[in-house]
Amino acid sequence: MPGAAVSRPDAATLDGPLQQADRVENSPAKVRAFVELFNGIPVHDLVANLTVSVETLEIVGRVFPLTLNDASEAPNCYICCPSSAYIDYAVDETRNFVAHPLLRRALRALIGTCAPLVRACGLDHQVQVNNWLYSTNPVPLLDRAAVIALRANLAARFPDRAIVIRSLNEIADPATIAALKAEGFRMLAARQIYIFADRSAAPAMTNDMKRDRKRLRMTGFERVGDAGFGEADYVRSEELYRMLYLDKYTPLNPHYTARYIAEMHRRGIISLAGLRRPGGELVAITGLFENGRTLTQPIVGYDTGLPIEEGLYRMVMAMAQDHATARGLFFNMSAGAADFKRRRGAVPAIEYNAVYAGHLPRRRRMAIRIMETVLARIGIPLLRRFEL
Repeated sequence: MPGAAVSRPDAATLDGPLQQADRVENSPAKVRAFVELFNGIPVHDLVANLTVSVETLEIVGRVFPLTLNDASEAPNCYICCPSSAYIDYAVDETRNFVAHPLLRRALRALIGTCAPLVRACGLDHQVQVNNWLYSTNPVPLLDRAAVIALRANLAARFPDRAIVIRSLNEIADPATIAALKAEGFRMLAARQIYIFADRSAAPAMTNDMKRDRKRLRMTGFERVGDAGFGEADYVRSEELYRMLYLDKYTPLNPHYTARYIAEMHRRGIISLAGLRRPGGELVAITGLFENGRTLTQPIVGYDTGLPIEEGLYRMVMAMAQDHATARGLFFNMSAGAADFKRRRGAVPAIEYNAVYAGHLPRRRRMAIRIMETVLARIGIPLLRRFEL
């Protein structure tokens, strides 16, 4: 039985020929700091639209943050609630097709048709491995032996919950995806993301990248480094993040608070950089999460009331790319702003949620299998066609 305890086979006999760099570290100290934060401060004071329990999982020499969510907590923030991601967020994304009303209506109808299937999967009642509560959570390399141990541990401890791992893609995680598939995990396509990685076979900079850095050199705003943030800056960072991610994009995104930004920064989990008026307040902010040799950018914000000609978004994205290049990091630039990221040297990849349900009732297993097929045959072509 898949959920039963399994002795660990020799990894060399399990792994196939796929190769994957082990770029994600999950430092035990950083995982511990993160888990202590979310157990020491009420979650709503950190992420205002999230309900979650956070624990630590240690398995075969790896340490992960682990999150628990109940179906009764839906609708919840999509980072812990697949029904919000696949239904509410997907409906919201159709705003991108306002110039094509027939296509927009067709997509909304398709999402509405699939909604009962998403709910039948029961994925909102889940235990999620490696959930840092970001939109993008780089996953450490997992071989089949590690997957077997992880699956057995969690299926035994949480017999009524789906086991979920987000943020897998075929550029960063080919061997991990193969190992998960081989051990019964289903791959549910989620979105299209953009990777800025090895520059050895690419031009050092595209023309857009050169223009961004010229603007960064010539701007009248002051650059702020990681050590230059004070109490007022944390409050302003929340305002700038809200302007972009909640007001301009969608209120379904995580509502990161000033306290969250301050605590994550003070505890060394994220680093911060930004731009401010000379001697004054911040006008742009970015939060960077460096995990081993992988970089993500979970926090971006800028003053959307300033003229677009100021190039604030372009400059903070250039700062993040320069951070990755200087340190030789694999930069997962997440989803959105597809044309912008392509023009700056990033390449697309489909991102997946891995789901294990072998220990769950048959009807839930069947719903997940059908959902996997629908997403593969309809969802992935749509993601690629419209760069969602």
